[in-house]
Order: sequence, then C-alpha cells, then structure tokens
Amino acid sequence: MTKLIHAMIRVFDLDRSQAFYADAFGMAESHRLEFPTFDLVYLKDPASGFEIELTFNKDQTAPYTHGSGYGHVAFCTENLEEFREKLIGLGLEPGDIKSLSEGAVTRARFFFVSDPDGYRIEVLEQAGHYA
Repeated sequence: MTKLIHAMIRVFDLDRSQAFYADAFGMAESHRLEFPTFDLVYLKDPASGFEIELTFNKDQTAPYTHGSGYGHVAFCTENLEEFREKLIGLGLEPGDIKSLSEGAVTRARFFFVSDPDGYRIEVLEQAGHYA
C-alpha cells in the first residue's frame, strides 16, 4: 500500500514562497533539509497532512519557467467568498469566482490565485466531490 505524501515545486525566493503558503493557506514548516547547493523546506497542510516541498536551488539566478506541463495545486474551503476576500486583504490577486455546471446542477465553484513563482493554485468551495 502506498500513501501520497508531497508534491515538489522549485522556488526562486524561499522566504517569499514560504510566507505565501503560510499566510494564504495556513501551511507550516514541518521540516527542512539544508545542503550546500540547495534547501528543501516541507510545508504541511494542517487539515490533510499533505505537504508541499519547496526546493530552493541556491545558484538559481532567474525565476523558473513552467513550460506547458504544470497544471495546478488545489485547496478547498467552506466559504469561497470569505476566503477570496482574505487573499485580497493579504495583497494577493485572486481571479473571479467561476462555476462548472451540468444543466441546472452546479458541480464546482472555484477561483485561481498564483503563488510568488507563478504556480497556479485553485481554491474550490467545499461541496460535493470536494467536501
């Protein structure tokens, strides 16, 4: 049996990225591994225990590019409007709230926000499949 434990992203400014995930999503550092040329910082989601591994390469001189393969990381929240307002209060720029519907049935309500490195974060309303 396996267990999903983390996803890794490369970050250009470790402090800025760590602050984004802490302030916006309540993620806290669970552990850190420091090496001569890179650091690994693990941020844990308090609700699920899932972690994002921030990889900071010390010799990186320019922001990373994402290519066409990266999609997004997703979080869910009970009150989508309230959480979006929180992010705006933090000086972030979340997109508009959108919905996916099948006929008269709304399947999902969500918006996107980008982290300091441009990684897209989807925030879904906690309902249905996303409860």
